[in-house]
Amino acid sequence: MSKSLVTGGAGFLGSHLADELLRRGHDVTVVDDLSGGFRENVPDGARFVKASICDPVAMGDLFTHKKFDCVFHLAAYAAEGLSHFIRRFNYENNLLGSVNLINESVRTGVKRFVFTSSMAVYGSAEPPFIEDMTPAPEDPYGVAKFAVEQDLKAAHDLFGLEYTIFRPHNIYGTRQNIWDRFRNVVGIFIRQAMAGEPLTIFGDGEQVRAFSHVSDVVPCLADCVEMPATAGQTYNVGGEVPITINVLADIVAAQFERIEWRHLPERHEVKFAFCDHEKAKRAFKWTPQVALAAGLKEMVAWAQGRSGAPTPLPCDVELTEGLPKVWAEMV
Repeated sequence: MSKSLVTGGAGFLGSHLADELLRRGHDVTVVDDLSGGFRENVPDGARFVKASICDPVAMGDLFTHKKFDCVFHLAAYAAEGLSHFIRRFNYENNLLGSVNLINESVRTGVKRFVFTSSMAVYGSAEPPFIEDMTPAPEDPYGVAKFAVEQDLKAAHDLFGLEYTIFRPHNIYGTRQNIWDRFRNVVGIFIRQAMAGEPLTIFGDGEQVRAFSHVSDVVPCLADCVEMPATAGQTYNVGGEVPITINVLADIVAAQFERIEWRHLPERHEVKFAFCDHEKAKRAFKWTPQVALAAGLKEMVAWAQGRSGAPTPLPCDVELTEGLPKVWAEMV
């Protein structure tokens, strides 16, 4: 039985992965500081530890006690656009916290480190993004993710730590934190629609993305630790159909009555961003199965009737120069 650690396992993607690992017979420990996740998301059968990956002493004690075989590192504050204005917090959580985990994985002999990076590492390259493109991230979130990718390669070269990197994108589904007002556009739209508010769209809404149902991403992450050939590899994984944010708003609005939307001033972001997945298809014999309309219908049904308060920012805004007005009003 593999002893596996899932960081961020009280969050959206992490809790779904913990479920999948338990189904496969893993002994699962979840670590989460509950800054963006919920204790109720942690599946029965998983051991829960409330702690921050930014605490090297807590991570050292945890790894020493458990002697994990596999580490699935999903914990991050994934507010890509906001990362320009919370730079220190972004690097402390998304880079230095990751380094704590890599250090302990080397020290305690972890067999495989699985890291969820991000499509953000590609910046504004010409899509579809392919894994062998030279990364050129344009925001601190993408910079931090790419730095962790590079650190994993360095840890492998010197210490022999095996790793697999995934670059998922725009994941949505049940258990997503729809009360977070700064990230996950699908969740933001659903919360706004449920509250009878207009859907807010930055700029002209012609930004292009492909949206990924969580069930189309989790199996690849779980599979890789049983596949020696995936060691040292990087994979894009996620949705196949690029659409505009305007089209996404239409699809969400169709689930509700009398929903309007309003366009906000343009913010700094990559305009066209979607991935090629041929490498993952070859490695995992994988093809996304859930169409966006069906996945959104399922998510809306889950979200309706749920109550919650806006999730507060886990930090202070460090820079206000250029901060979108709608965000400035919320912090």
